[in-house]
Amino acid sequence: MSQLPKCLLLSFSLSALLLPALSHAAEGPPLGNLAQYPPERVLLTVTTGDDGGPDLAPSEIVLNSGRYYRLTIDCPDVAGDLSGWRVEMPEFLNNAHLRLVTVGDIEVHLQGLSFNAIECDEIGSAHVSFVPIKPGSYPLYVGNVPLAVGRPIGEAGVQVEGKYVFGAITVR
Repeated sequence: MSQLPKCLLLSFSLSALLLPALSHAAEGPPLGNLAQYPPERVLLTVTTGDDGGPDLAPSEIVLNSGRYYRLTIDCPDVAGDLSGWRVEMPEFLNNAHLRLVTVGDIEVHLQGLSFNAIECDEIGSAHVSFVPIKPGSYPLYVGNVPLAVGRPIGEAGVQVEGKYVFGAITVR
């Protein structure tokens, strides 16, 4: 008889531990599969406007958390190193799982690491494959390459003495 209360106590303890885990599993499927192929394609075109500053099309990119995307950054009218555009999105990249960066035929497999920026110094495109993880609104900066405004090559952040524009990446 003295064993029965201990068994019931053990049974209740296990139920208390397992029920929360089971209830979370019943809430629905996970938001995404990091290996889901093919990625959904998204195009961002950076051109030079009449005022000499960058123009973005579209100015806002809307994505869903947990989906696999391939962002193509297209720079169709760059005339050279000093007239090129730098694309930065550090807050977004810190909240996404990066898979691949492709420039021409060169693929850089990142598997979650990050990078600073993509500079369009020549006419062409770069591709970034990723899965957004955290919902929110993130700034997308496009401006002069640092060298064009007398700053060190590779410097990050807004080149306030140059021409720049902010777009947005919104993750739902």
